[in-house]
Amino acid sequence: MPAATNVTDLTAITEKEWGKLVKLLDSVPPELAGVKDADGWSITDLLNHRAHWIDLFFGWYEDGLAGKEVFFPAKGYKWNDLKKYNAEMLGRYAGRSFDEARAALEAGHKRLMDFYAASDDAALYSGPMQGANNKWTPGRWSEANGAAHYRSAAKYIRKRLREG
Repeated sequence: MPAATNVTDLTAITEKEWGKLVKLLDSVPPELAGVKDADGWSITDLLNHRAHWIDLFFGWYEDGLAGKEVFFPAKGYKWNDLKKYNAEMLGRYAGRSFDEARAALEAGHKRLMDFYAASDDAALYSGPMQGANNKWTPGRWSEANGAAHYRSAAKYIRKRLREG
């Protein structure tokens, strides 16, 4: 699926993927939500991960606008450290219930939608995100941490529901 190139399309794809994810979340049996898979992840972990990465996007965006150094993906980590970073991040959220993780993701989604509603095409698509040191626009970064993450989360949850 090609990336959105304007706020209208970004909003539409984000809401579409969110709607699909919410339907799946509504069908997750409580007894399955915390069960770890072979890689050590649960559906609850996945929700914590997705909520956290929305927060990361806003941190990157706000630091860039403020002229601060932007750390991708986080201070002290490189992209090839993601497995380690994600494991440490999940450890911080280990005590969260499915409902708490879902609420955190819902809050992140609301924040994204409010951000899109307050932004225009120029703000999100006229050039690279400040501090990112690459060509991706703020809109593209937010889509990667929003709609694209919702899509992959839905795929994972469908798989887990099939497996039981």
